[in-house]
Amino acid sequence: MGIKGKNKIIVILGPTSGGKTGLAVKLAYKFNGEIVSADSRQVYRGMDIGTGKDLGEYEITQKHKNTKTQKTVKIPYCLIDVVSPNTEFSLAKYQKLAYKAIDDVLSRGKLPIIAGGSGLYLQAVVDNYNLSKAKPNKDLRKKMEKLSADELFKKLQGLNKKFAGRLNESERKNKQRLMRYMEIVQIPHPSPLLRKERGHYEFLLIGLTWPRKVLLERIYSRLIKRLEKEDMAGEVERLHKQGVSWRRLRSFGLEYKYVSLYLQKKISYEDMVEKLNIAIRQFAKKQMSWFGRWERQGARINWVESRGEAEKLVKKFLK
Repeated sequence: MGIKGKNKIIVILGPTSGGKTGLAVKLAYKFNGEIVSADSRQVYRGMDIGTGKDLGEYEITQKHKNTKTQKTVKIPYCLIDVVSPNTEFSLAKYQKLAYKAIDDVLSRGKLPIIAGGSGLYLQAVVDNYNLSKAKPNKDLRKKMEKLSADELFKKLQGLNKKFAGRLNESERKNKQRLMRYMEIVQIPHPSPLLRKERGHYEFLLIGLTWPRKVLLERIYSRLIKRLEKEDMAGEVERLHKQGVSWRRLRSFGLEYKYVSLYLQKKISYEDMVEKLNIAIRQFAKKQMSWFGRWERQGARINWVESRGEAEKLVKKFLK
């Protein structure tokens, strides 16, 4: 039995640095919910600062009016810290775990709130992509092993330009993931990329948006905070010392790519900050392009600028 007898799910999406986690946690607190992360990098253990897990945000301090006492409420979350950074994690694996988590939350009478900015992960769940039928192709793998990530991506573009265009920088440079996508797009019909019936779930998509200038300021200030107050460089260095190769770290893109280059003395600190700020801005733009494309494909995203607007949408949706 889900929320009021229905399997209703909230989805909080938007660009990086937009405050998705904070909004999702506040909604979870108000509407008896739990968070299901939809971030392709937050699944990895030890990658906390660079991926913006912001685990402290999952705690809400509750003040008692009469006694003036305080208590901390921890909002439950899942699909964060699932695997080692040296372990490959596929879209199909995420989709399977996400549905399992959603069903678990619903079975306990709580509201699942999916929060994240990884468009492919979100769409795979909401549109119920059929990914499980694509089995590993050993002959194809042998041929693909000889190709570079760039060569694989070009081949993927030739086979399915629409799908290839949806991949982010990290996915485009991830050879193992590209090989998996090559297998997926080449299996016989029905295509695993076509959506199936959405089944018994009902989704409310809420997009958190900001004026461009404000978002750019948020991106830069968050970057500086991670570097100067949270020691993001120290995190990347620890991961490398724990056995994650520089090549693997660079494959995660953005923070891990540029901090790795800085730690290897391939770029200066100033260059790292400048290049990383530009890269994160471009990433935010790509995220918004993805969501715009998803809307053109039929998704109804309710764009809001405040928590109040989001709360009204959720309240109406749950009636």
